Amino acid sequence: MSFNLVNNIEYCFTLVRDSYPLDLIYYSHIPAATVSLIVSLFVFLKNKKALVSKILLSLSMAFSIWVIFNLILWTSSNSTSIMFFWSFSGLLIELIFILSLYLTYVFINKGDVGVSVKTFFLLLLLPAIFFTPTNKNLTNFSIINDCEATEGYYFILYFFSICVVIFFWVLIMAILKYRKVENSFKKQLILFVFGIEFFLLSLFIALFTSSITENYELEFWGVLSMAVFMAFLAYLIVKFKAFNIKMLAAQALVAALIILVGSMFFFVETTTAIILTAVTLFLTIGAGWALVRAVKVSEERKEQLQGMSDKLAEANDQLRKLDNAKSEFISIASHQLRTPLTAIKGFISMLLEGSYGKVDPKQQDVLNKVYTSNERLVNLVEDLLNVSRMESGRMEFKFAPWSVEKICADVMDTFIPKAKANGLYLEYKKSETPLPEVMIDGTKVREVISNMVDNALKYTPKGGVTLRLEQIPNSKFQIPNKSQNPNDQKSNLGGQDVIRITVADTGIGVPQTELPYLFAKFSRGKDTSRLNTGGTGLGLYVGRSMVENNGGKIWAESDGEGKGSRFIIEIPIQQTKELLERWG
Repeated sequence: MSFNLVNNIEYCFTLVRDSYPLDLIYYSHIPAATVSLIVSLFVFLKNKKALVSKILLSLSMAFSIWVIFNLILWTSSNSTSIMFFWSFSGLLIELIFILSLYLTYVFINKGDVGVSVKTFFLLLLLPAIFFTPTNKNLTNFSIINDCEATEGYYFILYFFSICVVIFFWVLIMAILKYRKVENSFKKQLILFVFGIEFFLLSLFIALFTSSITENYELEFWGVLSMAVFMAFLAYLIVKFKAFNIKMLAAQALVAALIILVGSMFFFVETTTAIILTAVTLFLTIGAGWALVRAVKVSEERKEQLQGMSDKLAEANDQLRKLDNAKSEFISIASHQLRTPLTAIKGFISMLLEGSYGKVDPKQQDVLNKVYTSNERLVNLVEDLLNVSRMESGRMEFKFAPWSVEKICADVMDTFIPKAKANGLYLEYKKSETPLPEVMIDGTKVREVISNMVDNALKYTPKGGVTLRLEQIPNSKFQIPNKSQNPNDQKSNLGGQDVIRITVADTGIGVPQTELPYLFAKFSRGKDTSRLNTGGTGLGLYVGRSMVENNGGKIWAESDGEGKGSRFIIEIPIQQTKELLERWG
């Protein structure tokens, strides 16, 4: 290039210094470039293999080079230097815009562009590369009044046209892509595009306006827009872990604070002010380091706890699946067992009745034992089926008005022969006043009461069993809470009229330490197996669920070993609206 140049034009340097504060020039340029390099280097070092990290670093380096060249233009008094660095301005800005477009594409699509697109990017840049060293770019340097280089019309036209095209390219690409991306990524896309479009638009307006009005102070605001874009990126990293990077908010805030305090050096002039600023910066760095370290330790512990929580949740999920599979297996197996057991029961009954001929006493005794064992198996299968229905949520209840007195009378009639056979008394103490009918599933309640009386007879070697029925006004009735032990339920309805069914025996009793576990699945007392080898520990577990689904409560009491026990059911006379809507 052949320019009209004069070296060491002190007039121009003096003009710039008098027209624009050097403090503002340094403050707008150096922090913006520093922030840009810090953020991009941080992203690159955290994820070196990612293409988006490499493009961001390239963009920041191109921007920083342009900032340095621009800073030289403002502070140099050598026209040769000014013309040299000014000539690269258009090329660097165009490179910044193209890299911004490339960065946006890769960030949104999470993948590289094709060879054809890269070729197109290069073709956009080629005219600027060719025109930069020619007088189509800069024609001369004027020292009259303005001290600036004269820019070529066609080069400027091409340069600004490319900037406009890329700005709208980014915008349209983001709008079209917004409809297709996942909802979780949409907010990231909006923030990223808003930040980069703000940067490109601010830079374009600053350069275009300053070129037309020759008020180059506007460039300062264009330079600062890069810091705003970096702030958006920092927020994306902290909030959404963009670029697959984890950064604490404290780290970002401390870094921003250090940069802001450090930038004060561009304004202070006195020695005292410089010393105070340096001390403040040192204290800020120290306090910031301590804060970041404390927050980082806290976050690491939080992540460890979250990891443990996730593993526990996964383990619980696996256990739940296994439990469901077990329940399903039990259900299928129980259904398959039911048919042959029912057939066995029927045929043995017919044999005992003499349907197939006379049975002698010895054979009858054997058949009775088979019948009893078969009944035990039938009860076990029924308990297993009930457990399966309960745990899978398939057990249904049909509410209707039922007389609890009639239910208890039927149970007594059923077990009187068994009590006499065992040499025990079975006493029924009715309510002194007539009891109202209650909305319950009477079949399920009868099953629970029958199980309680049956257990009482099994675990009572001598004496007997008493079934008491009474109405309790203003009972401290408690809402069943399945998450707690039935003996330990705390929620009090208060003032609730209930029907209480008590099955008391003079049997082996229950130790106080075992009372809280009586209603657990497969739970049996320590002496129960000696008296009843056929028990499974499922009857009370199933019974509790049935009573609670009927709106009632069941619990056990005992004065200790050898002192008998009391199993008590309370059913509210007035059922809740929720239960009536569910089962009514």
